[in-house]
Amino acid sequence: MQLPPTMIRSIVLTTLLAPAAFSALAQDDALSRCRALTDGAARLACYDAIPLAPAAAAQAGPAPAAAATPAARPATGAAPADFGLPRRDRPTVAEAVESSIPGRFDGWEPKTRWRLANGQLWEVTDGSRAAYALQDPKVRIRRGVVGNYLMEIEGVAQVLKVRRIQ
Repeated sequence: MQLPPTMIRSIVLTTLLAPAAFSALAQDDALSRCRALTDGAARLACYDAIPLAPAAAAQAGPAPAAAATPAARPATGAAPADFGLPRRDRPTVAEAVESSIPGRFDGWEPKTRWRLANGQLWEVTDGSRAAYALQDPKVRIRRGVVGNYLMEIEGVAQVLKVRRIQ
């Protein structure tokens, strides 16, 4: 008796895949047992004791060192002194900073720099220019899209693209 080719393929695939299926079921049971544990150390030990499937163990290679992940940052909050500087591992990141430009404000042109009352130095990055006659105007610098910063100046209708120098 000769079996049809499709039946032969089914038998071969079943024979080859059955051990992997049973291994996966055993791992699912082990994972379920570990998930049920409430003690963190015991749960971790349980997960570590689960053997990897041969293919996964070969691909995994040596265990990578634990990467330090920065703590979650609040959407708004402290650290206005860091606002605008390149992101490093800072505990919080401010969404905006408010200060003022001390003294007489005559306007700007490309690359104009202002030292704010809080000590930060900002520079105009767009090609805009304007003339005004203001005294100690308040400013608000907020995040724009794609890493830009936008400066709003009290008494000025225009919003400027700026970058922090210091």
